[in-house]
Amino acid sequence: MPVELVKLPDVGEGVAEAEIVEWHVAVGETVREDQILAAVMTDKATVEIPSPRAGVVVELGGELGARLAVGSPLVGIRFGADDGGVADKSEQAAQRDDRAGPGETLVDVQVRSPHQADRHHHPRPNGGNRNGASAEVTLAPVRPIASPAIRAQAREAGIDLRLVSGSGPAGRISRDDLADYVRGRSKGTGGSRTTQRNDAVEQIKVVGLRRRIAERMAESTRRVAHFSYIEEIDVTALDELRKQLNAKFADSRPKLTVLPFVVATLVNAVREFPQINGTYDDEKEIVSRHGAVHAGIATQTPSGLMVPVLFHAEALDLWACAAEIKRLADAVRQGSARREELSGSTITITSLGDLGGVATTPVINRPELAIIGVNRMMIRPVWQDGQFVPRMMMNLSSSFDHRIIDGFEAAQFIRRMKELLETPALLLVGN
Repeated sequence: MPVELVKLPDVGEGVAEAEIVEWHVAVGETVREDQILAAVMTDKATVEIPSPRAGVVVELGGELGARLAVGSPLVGIRFGADDGGVADKSEQAAQRDDRAGPGETLVDVQVRSPHQADRHHHPRPNGGNRNGASAEVTLAPVRPIASPAIRAQAREAGIDLRLVSGSGPAGRISRDDLADYVRGRSKGTGGSRTTQRNDAVEQIKVVGLRRRIAERMAESTRRVAHFSYIEEIDVTALDELRKQLNAKFADSRPKLTVLPFVVATLVNAVREFPQINGTYDDEKEIVSRHGAVHAGIATQTPSGLMVPVLFHAEALDLWACAAEIKRLADAVRQGSARREELSGSTITITSLGDLGGVATTPVINRPELAIIGVNRMMIRPVWQDGQFVPRMMMNLSSSFDHRIIDGFEAAQFIRRMKELLETPALLLVGN
């Protein structure tokens, strides 16, 4: 039976190509109707491509990281094969040669965003011969197959995934596989302090969101004249006010973190320094000053850093701001953020929370002109009224585009934010 090609569909308006960021199948694997074949990433979103019907995978359209144009072959599948076998090499070669010929079949598929796909509805067979036939399928040696979350977990535990046996299709490693390996390794230590040398080197191809982040950061640092300004803030009064408000409105309003106060402070400060809330088109040499404050909220996700946008922050009170920040963070971490929620910011706030360190040098989210970095709050001794007293302190580590923003302007702007953060009751006026 001839091989039919599942082609990369149009995954969004104006998108001409997409990058393969994860394969969910391997050559020789039997797939069910609507089973996810691959995940591909465009500039703004990751979508999953399902199989239009049951069959056997005989060819993949590229390795991880490959960029395919819309309409390019993604997967070659023999649909409805009785023996479930895999085409031999000569047949596969013939099919590749005939891609543009009259025998090619274009299979229409629908795309899904990750949050729409039900990964558990179509379970994949585990282990054994996955195509149901007696013929063996020899796969080319590749790096271990695992999701980004599993890879991150393994890196944190110092585990080389090549040592872990995967029970999924094509040896795909699951959380259970990793947990079983950890348990087995723990039992094997016998309490001995002696460890074996590990000279293994895992080569990880930079694909998907990590590749996008790398490209954007490199482009920003190449084209923007960064300079950073760090200011120490006494947030003792802010922290006390925040705790009082959370206690008073615990049952009726969202919980307040420091970020809503930083956003409110930012909104107030840019009214006096509108040039900070701007974007720069360096090709047209035009600066756009924005009346609306669309604050990008840098958020860490299992796949990497993403920046959902808090639109019209100037129209939100503290509690509405807190609720929207939480909703956006949950959406990007769950992969359900809409495309329009991931672009359009005019200024960005970045914070690592408790991991925020004493000072940082954040990279500007081009074409914006500034990024406000929030560092960790901590109690420090402060000289006050002739003695050292414990105060809750926090640094703002912010970066500006020196092509447009002068150091004096940046210092004035941050000084205004400092005044407001140290007198937080002013932020409640009108709230």
